[in-house]
Amino acid sequence: MLKVSRLSYSYGRKLALDDISFEVQPGRCTMLLGPNGAGKSTLFSLITHLYDSPQGQIEIAGYNLLQQPCQALAKLGVVFQQPTLDLDLSVLQNLRYHAALHGLPRAEADKRIQEMLERLNVSDRRLDKVRTLNGGHRRRVEIARALLHRPALLLLDEPSVGLDVPSRRAMVDHIHALAGDSHMGVLWATHLIDEVSDRDSLIVLHQGKIRAHGSVAGVLQATGSASLDASFRALTEAAA
Repeated sequence: MLKVSRLSYSYGRKLALDDISFEVQPGRCTMLLGPNGAGKSTLFSLITHLYDSPQGQIEIAGYNLLQQPCQALAKLGVVFQQPTLDLDLSVLQNLRYHAALHGLPRAEADKRIQEMLERLNVSDRRLDKVRTLNGGHRRRVEIARALLHRPALLLLDEPSVGLDVPSRRAMVDHIHALAGDSHMGVLWATHLIDEVSDRDSLIVLHQGKIRAHGSVAGVLQATGSASLDASFRALTEAAA
């Protein structure tokens, strides 16, 4: 669902991403681990077309992002680290507005909205203003919004920031189940190792370079570590 090839990006003389390549497969979560300053935000800005890079290539669901930006971005759903819902609109109004931006007819939009809210257990709050929701419920609404147009690729930029433990655990479990059920590819940036499942693909990004890429078991074996936390520390400390 996502193919990144030989991608680099610089802020002036500072190299933020250095010749990175990877793929995100359908039906799986690919977890992007990295400390602050690793290049995760830069990578997401490039995938969402906020930045362009003269070096490298990005394909979303087979569409080249630079050559076919409308087709590529139509296949993309995003949950940002910072909340982006309109607090003074209701849950339903926020979702209808997003559906309209994607050209969904009202009847189809309302059907999908109801399905997503029921699946995320927030259908009883559909008429409430977003500002009355707690952090966990707001995140569920943002996930519903990102999935309304049925994207091929879902980007999650540290979506659990600010959530309490039960809300975070519920969100992690739901996204993993959703990826498998819908055959959607997920690229999930996080710094919380306990959000990674043994079934996930894993990318460790540090100082703009990919230090490891593969299955969780493969990364553990390659680093000779007994835990993912130890493996992550070995990869990032060795690079430092």
